[in-house]
Amino acid sequence: MRTRLRSRLGRIDDETGMTLIELLVAMSMGIIVVGGATTMLISAVRAQPQQQKQAESISTARFELERMTREIRNGTSVTVANPSNVSFVARVRRTTCGGSVPTSASAPSIQCQIVYGCTTTSCTRIERAVGSTSGGTPTTIVSGIDSSSVFCFVPSANTDPTVCGPAKGGTSPTYIGLTLSVPNPRGSGHLTISDGASLRGATLSS
Repeated sequence: MRTRLRSRLGRIDDETGMTLIELLVAMSMGIIVVGGATTMLISAVRAQPQQQKQAESISTARFELERMTREIRNGTSVTVANPSNVSFVARVRRTTCGGSVPTSASAPSIQCQIVYGCTTTSCTRIERAVGSTSGGTPTTIVSGIDSSSVFCFVPSANTDPTVCGPAKGGTSPTYIGLTLSVPNPRGSGHLTISDGASLRGATLSS
């Protein structure tokens, strides 16, 4: 009986636990892991507003580009073509140029002069009668940009006239490209959104 008891007590004595050093090492490793995960979580939370603002800037720029290219497609001729301003004749579905009353579904669209003008902060749109060089109320269609160089044209003055660039003298452009540059919410560089459209009613003249 005594022999069995001594044998059991001996086995209990052999089952030693973790030492103090092992516990300290395990705790230190756990603190490092938790601290790293916490740092990553805080960084992600701080970056979320910037990422959301960046997505909103891109979404707004794309929406405005689609609106502008849609109107350019309805164009027939370009009268002014430079990087910050473009004026072209396009068909619009309104009773008068610059008016707010749309035409009926059965009535034909009318031709109006559309003028886009851009600065280093925004782009405006003016709608006036064809041939008019003044009049019309400017309406801001894009804001928050950081470059006035928005438009390029084909045929261009480049060595390869099919590459969008400054308008070729003596030739009415048949394609207008657009590039909107907006500040990067993250603070470095800027974001650029590009699009373009051919004037459906334009004819190439040399």
